[in-house]
Amino acid sequence: MPQTSAILGLGAHVPPKVLTNFDLEKMMDTTDEWIRTRTGIRERHIADKSQCASDLGVLAAREALAQAGLSAGQIELIIVATSTPDMIFPSTGCGIQEKLGARCGAFDVSAACSGFTYAVSIADAYVRGGIYRNVLVVGAELLSRFVDWKDRSTCVLFGDGAGAAVIGPSVDGHGILSTYLGSDGSKADLLKIPGGGSMFPPSSETLAQGLHYLKMQGSEIFKIAVRTMEDAVHEVVSRAGLAVSDIACLIPHQANMRILSAVAERLEIPLEKVYVNVEKYGNMSSASTVVALYEAALSGKIKKGDYVVLVAFGGGLTWGSALIKW
Repeated sequence: MPQTSAILGLGAHVPPKVLTNFDLEKMMDTTDEWIRTRTGIRERHIADKSQCASDLGVLAAREALAQAGLSAGQIELIIVATSTPDMIFPSTGCGIQEKLGARCGAFDVSAACSGFTYAVSIADAYVRGGIYRNVLVVGAELLSRFVDWKDRSTCVLFGDGAGAAVIGPSVDGHGILSTYLGSDGSKADLLKIPGGGSMFPPSSETLAQGLHYLKMQGSEIFKIAVRTMEDAVHEVVSRAGLAVSDIACLIPHQANMRILSAVAERLEIPLEKVYVNVEKYGNMSSASTVVALYEAALSGKIKKGDYVVLVAFGGGLTWGSALIKW
């Protein structure tokens, strides 16, 4: 019989430097009120110039290992979700493996803001199948390096941070009950960083055209994100034979307060059952869901036996959800 996997430990790290909306007022034509009313964001954390994704990720990973009561040597696989890797290759997973001092396989998952839910689904399958016992999943992002600080429609949205989870066999039947993944590549142009890959390799021309900055069609993304996250929540609970009304805590990708409110309304979930921290961090892409989960668990928002749903949506387009019995 396949064994149930569970989250054995969680960790998070955000850089100490805080960039507030009032700071942004001094940098561009925007206001605190304009940003707050449209996004719910008040501030975001920005990494030091000397840091890369693996630096943030390893700090979150160490805390997750400590919570799980495991050493780096006991980790059998590392999966890193990131859209802002240290390099094109080798993987950021290899960088974290080396910094932790672990001896195991490591690789990256590229699914934009849905990356953590994708990585959790992969880790869950490995543990359920008995292939690996302890899997470290990390979401680490430095979006501040890839936004155009002259484009107020996008740069105000994003921040840097990392979160980590150790996934291993459940000892009491609690754990990950179901996962769901989806994508629609036909809408890839709505959210992308076009430069830097084999389609538009780095050159003076791509730099001049700003192709290495994040590009987003916000209004289209909003409509699709709300509908898709609603569907992903319905799908993941139905796979476990449950209903939306059974959810004790919904932890959505922290992209925009308007999106979170719209998803909760469509699901008929009261906002007090939705964990929200977007005002403190902005959109941290693949790190946002795991950092929110970490904070919800640490604060006591989630209690033993609660049904918790993670749901995310991102570039690709991609989406994913996971149902956990805490």
